[in-house]
Amino acid sequence: MPIDNPNIQPWPLKGSEVAADFRIFKVRSDHRTSPRTGDDHSFFVIESVDWCNVVALTANDELVMVEQYRQGTNLIELELPGGMIDPGETPAETAPRELREETGYAGDAPEPIGYVYANPAIMNNKVHTVMIRNARLEHETDLDDGEDVATRLIPLADIPGLIADGTISHSLMVAALYRFQLWNAAR
Repeated sequence: MPIDNPNIQPWPLKGSEVAADFRIFKVRSDHRTSPRTGDDHSFFVIESVDWCNVVALTANDELVMVEQYRQGTNLIELELPGGMIDPGETPAETAPRELREETGYAGDAPEPIGYVYANPAIMNNKVHTVMIRNARLEHETDLDDGEDVATRLIPLADIPGLIADGTISHSLMVAALYRFQLWNAAR
């Protein structure tokens, strides 16, 4: 449900240019005018492709998760499998591909759960969550050169405790798992 407040309006765009172009994202500089004050301001926006997180559940109610080193935090994080959505691909197409590549698991038809914006203050992309039931090991992994990933099967019942104790601390994983919890409770 969109928020509708007549006191808050979108800021008109006066101009935009690419400030930097990196392999997986661009930084855009936008020049906008405050509708409240009429003052001009500059903002930086990270343009990134949408990506997808996969909630893959085995027949034994275990989540297929991955451990991987993250450069930004300098930590090994426990996360859901996932990755960037390729051009022309839907989240429902990305999910089984990423699950297979990172873990070797496959399962039932993907079921989209929803999405969140990664960080709407500075980023323009969506992070989709897709459910795959009856996940089972069927393939060898096919990791990118920049990935070192270990597959872990985590009992679904353990997830709240792992979030509470900080073992799962990646905000987009917490958001995806909460989306899954809401979606699952509504079924």
